[in-house]
Amino acid sequence: MDTVASQSSSSSSSVMFYDFLDKMRNPASLNLVKSIKSFIVSFQFSSANPENDSKRVQEFFSTMEAAIMEHPLWAGATDDEFDCSMEGLEKYIMTKLFSRTFAISPEDVQIDQEISEKIHMLQSFLRPEHLDIPPFLQNEASWLLAEKELQKINAFRAPREKLHCIMSCCRIINNLLLNASMSENHVVGGADDFLPVLIYVTIKANPPQLHSNLKYIQLYRRQEKMVSEPAYYFTNLVSAKSFIVQLDAKSLSMDEIEFEESMQAAKLDCKVSQLEASQAQTDPLPSTRMHGMKTNIDGRSNYPYMEAEPGELTVEDVERLLSLYKDVVTKYSNLCRAVRHPSATRTGPSLPVPKGRDDILLQLEGQAQMIREEKAEESHQNCQS
Repeated sequence: MDTVASQSSSSSSSVMFYDFLDKMRNPASLNLVKSIKSFIVSFQFSSANPENDSKRVQEFFSTMEAAIMEHPLWAGATDDEFDCSMEGLEKYIMTKLFSRTFAISPEDVQIDQEISEKIHMLQSFLRPEHLDIPPFLQNEASWLLAEKELQKINAFRAPREKLHCIMSCCRIINNLLLNASMSENHVVGGADDFLPVLIYVTIKANPPQLHSNLKYIQLYRRQEKMVSEPAYYFTNLVSAKSFIVQLDAKSLSMDEIEFEESMQAAKLDCKVSQLEASQAQTDPLPSTRMHGMKTNIDGRSNYPYMEAEPGELTVEDVERLLSLYKDVVTKYSNLCRAVRHPSATRTGPSLPVPKGRDDILLQLEGQAQMIREEKAEESHQNCQS
């Protein structure tokens, strides 16, 4: 039902926005249009300062609210119709100013990256019980719905729509907790039950640019709308983010040594993944173009590391040598399996020039098959003679 509500709200948002645009196309709204365009241009050419920018935007919303209330186009409009126009105004303004207001400082970009990397490491070992979530409240399959809602946050530019992603996520969690508590005759403990689940869902979702999205909503969502349920859910996600940033072994029901070992292992996995990704981008054949390896004209390779002393190797050298070692072992293992279990269908005399690891293994297997066939033929000829 929450997913249906989410789609309905998105549709409603579009209707509000296009209704606002229709009114702005009316010749009678010319003065309003001029004010909006003048504000956008002046804002875009001013120096970035998040706190001052927020103040300017909020003041402009208040000015436009008063102007719209007195405008003939809204004469006789209901409170809902007027509110829809203000929502349309917020979406129009902030969509135009998005690149000027969202994640504009290097500090915000750095914080986003650090949070994302930490969450990525926590994902590898954190479990609901580490956050003291009772077994009867654990429902990871259903939590996926909440995770998907949170992951949508970067698909939108308007503060209202980003906030709606947070609210949809939190409503799903809240409904699941209520259903679980009813079946277990358990009284839901408010934030005591809700916040740990939200923290876990946030870690599993690892929403993009979490810090910047929360800051953007806080600065540019119309302040009169940051009340009641939206304010409660937003505050909880801010608390979840702060918990994750400060999270250590003492924050969890987990042995400190186990936590440190798990974090170190996850950190190592991240480095290996980054190294492999970097090699994949710059070198499709890392085993034949490793740093320190030169290829002669005749195809033979020189290995400068053969004459190196242990103290001369850098951490980067060791990482590259380890990657090369793993690559060689993989190829050797595959070749051994190919020799023991020859393919009956691969009898072609020639093979294509290898372009990747799979092609190399295919060629090695084909060469091994050809060698076996030659030996079998020689043995047959010897028997006949």
